[in-house]
Amino acid sequence: MAETVGDFVWRRLKEWGVDRVFGYPGDGINGLMGALDRRGGDIDFVQVRHEEMASLMACATAKFSGKAGGEVGVCIATSGPGAIHLLNGLYDAKLDHQPVLAIVGQQARSAIGSNYQQDVDLQSLFKDVAAYVQTASTAAQVRHLVDRAYRIAKAERTVACIIVPNDLQLEPMEQPSREHAMTHSGVGLEQSPVVPDAAALAHAAAVLNEGKRVAVLVGAGAIGAGDAVTAVAERLGAGVAKALLGKSAVPDTVPFCTGSIGVLGTKASWELMQGCDTLLMVGSGFPYTEFLPKEGQARGVQVDIKPAMLGLRYPMEVNLVGDAGATLQALLPLLNVREDRAWRDKIEASVVDSWQQAEAQARQPADPINPQLVAWELSERLPDRCIVTADSGTSSVWYARDLRFRPGMAGSVSGTLATMGCAVPYAIAAKFAHPDRPVVALVGDGAMQMNGISELVTIAKYWRRWADPRLVVLVLNNRDLAYVTWEQRVQVGDPKFDAAQQLPDLPYAGMAELMGLRGIRVEAPESVGPAWAEALAADRPVVLDMVTDPNVPPLPPHITLKQARTFAHALFTGEPDTASVLANTAREMVGALLPGGRKG
Repeated sequence: MAETVGDFVWRRLKEWGVDRVFGYPGDGINGLMGALDRRGGDIDFVQVRHEEMASLMACATAKFSGKAGGEVGVCIATSGPGAIHLLNGLYDAKLDHQPVLAIVGQQARSAIGSNYQQDVDLQSLFKDVAAYVQTASTAAQVRHLVDRAYRIAKAERTVACIIVPNDLQLEPMEQPSREHAMTHSGVGLEQSPVVPDAAALAHAAAVLNEGKRVAVLVGAGAIGAGDAVTAVAERLGAGVAKALLGKSAVPDTVPFCTGSIGVLGTKASWELMQGCDTLLMVGSGFPYTEFLPKEGQARGVQVDIKPAMLGLRYPMEVNLVGDAGATLQALLPLLNVREDRAWRDKIEASVVDSWQQAEAQARQPADPINPQLVAWELSERLPDRCIVTADSGTSSVWYARDLRFRPGMAGSVSGTLATMGCAVPYAIAAKFAHPDRPVVALVGDGAMQMNGISELVTIAKYWRRWADPRLVVLVLNNRDLAYVTWEQRVQVGDPKFDAAQQLPDLPYAGMAELMGLRGIRVEAPESVGPAWAEALAADRPVVLDMVTDPNVPPLPPHITLKQARTFAHALFTGEPDTASVLANTAREMVGALLPGGRKG
């Protein structure tokens, strides 16, 4: 049989190193799916329940394949509705700067523009989300479309999209001839770390050396550069705070690592930023400037591989375009050793206090289980080399504050898009990327009902292929869209709107058992730790159904007068859970004011 266009697409992607694609079939990609089947499994097709899950898994593949911007995640969808479903996960990849290639089917070329069934203007649809999007019209064009799309996605750490009409997929492949208007592309991309020149490094070093109280803020761009970050901070006597996507960049076991920053952050990170006179920002686009030093308070140096991200959040004095690890290594010999350790001592004391505060808050009583206790008990049991994913909502708050990452651990969330429903597909992708590593997904019941339950089917389909079968899906079952409820109370001053916020109490553990997985339901705080131990020792994936209190507040590290006023307004203008909210908020404040693990 002669090679078809569909055959060639997969052959070329295999030459680029692709060994897995996430997707769902449809008649718009029949030619591509038949060609994939003919390859005999050397490119693994992972069937998801919904195309959005395919694009989220492709994004997570890029996130967990190594350093930021590692392996290109690949997803495929049919024309029309299938293509539209991809968008959410593709935007997640775009906004978090992850390399993803989407292959999308289209109606036959003769039907395009005729209001035919599933005739959607895909070129326009993907124009915003994809840095490169092209529709194939001839067989001789396909080679350079595949090459250019993959190369751009990888080199620019972004989204690329190829649209292939279904009739073209079945045509015999035709290589470009040696004629005018033909393009002869090739496979390969050798990437070397980008390092600023000597003058730029010297300028940055001069600013940092003059600082007396240096703060470092790292993001996803610093993943893989943790040793260099730690060495620079050690020399400068600095503290290191982490944006949400940078949680795994520096282990929480480093004594001067203050943990997460922002609304989800720690008191230690807040104090670090409020007290510093110099800010070094590495690989982060952290957007919440109210948690950074006040403008004019600190001099600034920023390192980022993307020039467009420089000087965006704080008026930096020196903006360095470069790879995080290589740039910091080049900068290190130019930095003076900080002899005065008073600032560092203050930071380390604040870190100890923050962890004690987190434990004290986690151990406050709730009805029936404090969700912070769930995360705290997990933190003490995290397996070596584990990967943790968290969904958007209160689960990401407890992930950021209460989990103490050790060296070798990894984790991620939907950082910039903050989409619901990312944790379970992220976890599945993590298991395919690292089948020998344990994975934990922290999921709110809203996200679980949105798409997590359906993706348990995917876990049930594939888990026996994983060398280490441990994948634990934690469901914070509080029957409430809790984070949005708290946003309504604190940001707007409105009481909880039951019709919008209340969720049904589903038997998540029982559903897991019906699918051949393990299910554990926990309704008492004393059972939380043993349940984690049981789940992490299981011989198959587990769903942990933790019945938690929705009225435990995700308090920010610093509460403004405006937030206090709007919160009070919500409580006294029809809030249905006033007593519970007040009691839990009071307990959280006690936990904050009485560090050291004191309870009650």
